[in-house]
Amino acid sequence: MRTPFFAHRTWFCLAALSLPMASQASETSIQQWELGMVVRSPGLCTGVVATLPVPMDWPEQRVQVLDESRTAQVSALRYRTLSEGVRQLVISIPRLEPGDTAEVRVRLQVARRPIGAPRETQTLRIPERISRELRAFMGNSPLIETSHPQIRQLADQLVQEEAGAWQQVEALYDWVWENIEYEFDEELQGALAALQTRRGDCEERTSLFIALCRNIGVPARSVWVPGHCYPEFYLEDSTGRGHWFPCQSAGVRQFGAMDDLRPILQKGDEFRVPGEGAPRRYVAETFRARHATVNPQVEFIRRQLD
Repeated sequence: MRTPFFAHRTWFCLAALSLPMASQASETSIQQWELGMVVRSPGLCTGVVATLPVPMDWPEQRVQVLDESRTAQVSALRYRTLSEGVRQLVISIPRLEPGDTAEVRVRLQVARRPIGAPRETQTLRIPERISRELRAFMGNSPLIETSHPQIRQLADQLVQEEAGAWQQVEALYDWVWENIEYEFDEELQGALAALQTRRGDCEERTSLFIALCRNIGVPARSVWVPGHCYPEFYLEDSTGRGHWFPCQSAGVRQFGAMDDLRPILQKGDEFRVPGEGAPRRYVAETFRARHATVNPQVEFIRRQLD
């Protein structure tokens, strides 16, 4: 979505802790990625601030900045973390003269490992108390209408109280997997639309599963990788230690495991971005200028290097 020279956003269509109980796959993927921005200004442009999400460390991912380059017009590069779920690169450009081209390129190394399913699930349980940290993954989020009566009713119907926590969550996952037909849509519809139309892509299927989990007391959140998203849910072991478990929302069925090795861009689905009012489901690229005589041409870069 583009608003002339003020904002630019691009939308995209695991994490468990290192568990002693899990069968961990050992094949770590080492990738190099280039992120950045190229802006071409046909006219005078001042007060530019741009942001883009960059991968950050997670239990299953380690990120190292290998190189940063920028043209002379770029005054500063800095990084900030929002809600402990997404890291942003913030780019400042005070002034672009007519005909100027400014570039920023950051080269990253991302080490990402697959997650194996736990060997023992019978002792896992739904948290009895929700910590402040987990509350963000229990209520409504943008287009995750957890409290809607239709979603609440479905969650109640699917849960068998005599089943263990793992089996209860898997029943929610299987219902979404079997009843929501995969259909790609350019426009994000959300959990309720997926339930009502019985259609959706990875984002809608992820949203509905998350909403159902939250209704039975299980924290759940979105995980975003380039071109895709999937959910993860939170259960405690017999010692009270919590673990996040991933599952695949589209493609090959995977519950409690993940072999997708694309870099994790962010985790979560309700972010408050400085300078923006409403919470965001996904922190996308932004570009703003205080003044521009002609709209600049902005290209954000995210590509895997050979």
